[in-house]
Amino acid sequence: MNTRNNLDEYQSIVRALSDRIVEAQTPVRVLDAVKWDENTRQGFFAAKGRELPKIDRGYYEGRPLAFDSSAKKQEFQDIERDITRQLGQFNPVGQIMRRMCKEYRMVIRMLEARGTPDFGMISQELYGAASDAFHAGDPTLADLGLMLSDYLNNIADRGDLRDEPKNLTAPQAVELLQKRLDVVFGEGEGVIRVFESDGILADAAAGADYIKIRSDALFNERDVRALEVHEGLVHVGTTLNGQNQPICTFLAKGPPSSTVTQEGLAILMEVIAFASYPTRLRKLTNRTRAIHMAEEGADFLDVFAFFREQGYGDDESYSNASRVFRGSTPDGLPFTKDLSYLKGFIMIYNYIQLAVRKGQLEQIPLLFCGKTTLEDMRTLRQLVDEGMVVPPKYLPQQFQDLNALSAWMCFSNFLNHLSLDRIEADYANIL
Repeated sequence: MNTRNNLDEYQSIVRALSDRIVEAQTPVRVLDAVKWDENTRQGFFAAKGRELPKIDRGYYEGRPLAFDSSAKKQEFQDIERDITRQLGQFNPVGQIMRRMCKEYRMVIRMLEARGTPDFGMISQELYGAASDAFHAGDPTLADLGLMLSDYLNNIADRGDLRDEPKNLTAPQAVELLQKRLDVVFGEGEGVIRVFESDGILADAAAGADYIKIRSDALFNERDVRALEVHEGLVHVGTTLNGQNQPICTFLAKGPPSSTVTQEGLAILMEVIAFASYPTRLRKLTNRTRAIHMAEEGADFLDVFAFFREQGYGDDESYSNASRVFRGSTPDGLPFTKDLSYLKGFIMIYNYIQLAVRKGQLEQIPLLFCGKTTLEDMRTLRQLVDEGMVVPPKYLPQQFQDLNALSAWMCFSNFLNHLSLDRIEADYANIL
């Protein structure tokens, strides 16, 4: 394997261009740029939840980006130009890097448009819309959200499916999660750090080599298991695998197109590791439904009421609704990033099914070699063969030994050809 100290001329050129992309994207932090502050929350509840949050174009103008947007767009344009000049128009790795530059420029345009209708429209270009179909004639993401909600409603009243009490404090969750991750990533090596934080809105958040746990949050063991596979094995694991790349260092960082792959992998891992559960799935379907509502004209108050109808308390309903409109206005088009979970799951599942059907199992683990996108997978296979990309160092057990996954996908490929409506009619007398 090539190391970073013995690259040939071509590899050195690719590495230098790749490093420039990594460096250029460093200050571009989408979630930090679109979040609403605590004063907005307090103002909403001070008005008894009857008035739209005080968010407009001026709100975002008062919170300038951490970089010069015009200069940053030019920087990515210059990198893209140099990629073509130095690698040529049709070089495979060059095509990936040029697409990344274009995508980052679009991200910056979206952030420049915070508080305007353009923000939501660019968001749909980057992350998709709830009304998008997976393939011609197939259901949309909105259809999927409603379908899953119906299934969940059918089992909602079962006492044996209720969530266990959240009796683990943040320090206890940190200790348990650290022990679990040490088993996978190496005990005592400090590869992944788990620690408390009081500066995050979510219960947990992953970084390059760490997972933060919110100090005042409560958990149960099922929550910790989900964090292990979702944040640890996928998000942090793929980051570390990307950082392990000696040439294509851009794989350590991901534009929005890789977010779909990342979240799809994370949800798939939850499912095949038996770490998911109905409450978790309902959270994802509700986010999808809420985004679709906003696309159809619902405002913040409508979405807030929707989450309350789903059984959430006021604080959590506000947090969920603000996820939909962050970066936008309370009566504008939504920020559609949260579609990535269900959209990514379907796309990754279909990709793995197809890889098994075609006998190309070697393609599947490459999903973990960094922040990948599905459209690049054939090229990544070629780059691995050429020694330009190294296979993933950290790989979940389910993807190390593909026996069980392959068997499952073989059955799944067959079951896809059966009609559930016909089965339901045939089974009417026995179920």
